[in-house]
This record gives sequence, C-alpha cells and structure tokens, in this order.
Amino acid sequence: MAPSKDPRPCSIADALALVGEKYSLLVLREVCLGNGRFDQLVRNIGAPRDILATRLRRLVDAGILTKRPYSERPQRFEYRPTQAGYELEPVLWTLKEWGDRHLRADTGTPMVLEHHCGHEFVPVVTCRACGEEARHRELTAHPQAPGWTVGGPAAA
Repeated sequence: MAPSKDPRPCSIADALALVGEKYSLLVLREVCLGNGRFDQLVRNIGAPRDILATRLRRLVDAGILTKRPYSERPQRFEYRPTQAGYELEPVLWTLKEWGDRHLRADTGTPMVLEHHCGHEFVPVVTCRACGEEARHRELTAHPQAPGWTVGGPAAA
C-alpha cells in the first residue's frame, strides 16, 4: 500500500474548516456575550456586512447558531448559540487566556471573566477521568485513522 497523498485525517482540521475563518469565532464570542443582533455583531466585530452575513449563514447551517426573528417590520433576526455553539465556548476562553498571556502581557487584558465564585476565571484543561491538569508531556497520541502513525502515513 502506497503512503497516503491526502493530509492526516484530523478533527482539528475539520473544525477549523468550519470556524477557522477570521470572523467565525468572533461571532461566537459576541453571541455568547448576548450580542446576537446583526447591527451589534457588525459594530463589535468590525466585519464587513456581506462577509458577516455569510459567516452567520454558515454557522446556522452547521448547527452552531440558531436564528430567531425579533422584529416583523422590518424583518430582523438575532442569533444565539446552540448546544454545539456553547460547547465551543471553552475554545474561546483558552484563546483569550493565551492571547492575554502572550500578546497583551504589556497592555493588559481587554476583558476579565468572573466565575460565579467571585474570582477571575482562568481556564485550565483537565482530564475528565482523573481531574488533573493536562500537560503536553503527559499526553500520548494514538492515531485511529487506518494507515497513519504519529509521524505520518504508515510505510507500505
């Protein structure tokens, strides 16, 4: 069997194909903050209206957002996260934390998230089974796609 010429099968690549475009995660940020009306999204994201409309349509079609009318005349809609949308929220939290630490260390964070306990929320990725923080050196990859190893396509 010849090595695959296709890229590694990857859920990260699949997710990025859907939400990896410039404005998609920013749309999700805003709707999770409760800003789901089109004019709010345009203002808070700074996206051109046509591109924003395309991103919203794609996120609705993918089941990440729902679209609800809030005005009949003129007809207007607001967008809210679905369960799948809310499940992407931890990605936003960890990106925010990374950006605060590595891109805004000198200027400070533009927003603080407060947990219901009253303290600043700092996300940590943990193992569901044992509850320990997940660290790179403690993880082992086990490729499940036929014909693939950690290093790439399996030899013939």
